[in-house]
Formats: sequence, C-alpha cells, structure tokens
Amino acid sequence: MDFSHKPVLLSETVEGLNIKENGTYVDGTLGGGGHAAAVCERLSEKGRFIGIDQDEAAIQAAGLRLQPYQDRVRIDIIRSNYQHIPQIISGLGIDEVDGFVLDLGVSSYQLDTVDRGFTYREDAPLDMRMDQRQEMTAKDILNDYSEQELYRIIRDYGEERFAKPIARHICLARQKKVISTTYELNDIIKAAIPIRARSAGGHPSKRTFQAIRIELNQELTILEQSIDQLIDRLKPGGRICIITFHSLEDRIVKRIFKTNENPCTCPPDFPLCVCGRLPRGKVITRKPILPSEEELTYNRRSKSAKLRIFERI
Repeated sequence: MDFSHKPVLLSETVEGLNIKENGTYVDGTLGGGGHAAAVCERLSEKGRFIGIDQDEAAIQAAGLRLQPYQDRVRIDIIRSNYQHIPQIISGLGIDEVDGFVLDLGVSSYQLDTVDRGFTYREDAPLDMRMDQRQEMTAKDILNDYSEQELYRIIRDYGEERFAKPIARHICLARQKKVISTTYELNDIIKAAIPIRARSAGGHPSKRTFQAIRIELNQELTILEQSIDQLIDRLKPGGRICIITFHSLEDRIVKRIFKTNENPCTCPPDFPLCVCGRLPRGKVITRKPILPSEEELTYNRRSKSAKLRIFERI
C-alpha cells in the first residue's frame, strides 16, 4: 500500500513557520512528507531541512516525495522519534534551527494499513506500534497489564467514562483466552458498555483504542518531555508549530507554550518579580488554528486538528 496522508492545516502551518529561505527547519513527524515538501519549496540552496519519523514506511515515502528538492536543498531524513531531536541535530553539527513542525497522532497510512492494528473498523492483530522495531505491542498491554493499570490508561488517555467496566471485562475475557485481534477487543468493549451508550459519541471502541495506542507509544509522555527541549534549540525569531488531534495533546501544548511565555512563579500580588524567570518567547496563537470549511470537505480526518504556534525571543 502506498503511504498516502493528506497533510492537515498545510498552508496554515507553513505560513505559521514564517520561513526564511536560507533557514534550517525540522519536521519531527515526517509522515508522507506533505508538510516537508511545502517547507522545502520555500527554501533556497542555502536552506536545510531535517525530516524525522519512526515509521519505516514514512521514511521511504517521504524520501521519494522530497527527491525533487534534493539538488537544491540539503535534506537529511532520519528514522527516529522526535524526542531525540536535540541529539540528532547536534550530531549533524547544528546548534539551533529556525523552525520545528510536529504533526501528532496517527497517519492515514497507519490507519488504513489493516495489519498495523490501529483501527477498530477492520479485524487485525492487536499491534498499534508506530515504530515496528519496538517489541511490545497492544496485545501485550491488554493481556499483561493489571486491571487497575488498564482502568487508569483507559480513563486518563481515552477519557472513557466506562473505563472501569471495560478494564474488568478485558481481564475476565483474557482468563478464557489470549486477546489477539481488534475485533475481539471490540466485542469486549461492546459487552462492557450499556446498550443506550453505544450509539452515542461515535464508535464505542474509539476511546479505548486511543488510550491503548497512546500508552503503547508513550505519546503524551514524549510530547510533555520534548517541547521545552525544542524551544531550547530555536533561534531568536524561530517558531515551533504543533498540530494536535485530541484534547489531551492540545492541553499539554497550550500549557507549556503559556509557561514559556510567562514563566514567573511569583504570587500575583507581588509588585515586582523576584523569581528571576524570564519569558523565552511568545505564543502566536491565542486560540488554536482550526481547519477551514474547505479542508473539512476534502479531508474528514482533519476535523479534530488544532494548530498552535510559539515564537522564540
């Protein structure tokens, strides 16, 4: 299957980067290279682009997508997780860059490739690994985690109000046989949710699948730990653009951007700041940028996307 992924909020992200034609830019979630190609299109022969992704299919697809720019722009494509960006750019002899892009979540390719096990709409092995070099899969989480651990991640990462009965049903089901496929998990979730609630809010498995995927790939932990490090590596005037797809991600980005704009920890009634913490930049997007009506008509998966932008000072 070809790696197809419509880049979400493409023009908004590229405009938000405020690209300098001789600048250095890093896409930490390269995917099919849609955002990357738009960035490279604006770079001169003195520009530089680094693309990073942990999915081998993405690396191959983006490499082909960016071939037309290879003769004009210096391009490095590296298979890794964006949490390692500071070490990666240091290894390339780069101290600071002009912009970062993170397009979080699951790509269309990963969702549509059935045997990757990301979707609840097709029967497949319970995999959900974004990096297939990783040993642990979703199957391991469902069969090895305690009931309390399952409850916690389904509640916290899925924001699922029926997390407790779902966790209990998973543990009861695995006593009879190993839970191995997405449809087996669907049946367990369906049995745990009251009939009236199943028809509300979309597919009943959506939140649990999201929770298992986030836990397996440590998505929120990595995001939480990475943003400050990326801001550290921005040049003055450099920008970081982050696209999120659910409220958990968006809240993290919003909070960390806000803290970097106003890091002061002094009580509000202090006449002067005594903590000495200085702003590291400014939030460009007071409210997140959302997809246009036009984009929503041709890319339904952009529906929940939000773009936030921060600029280093």
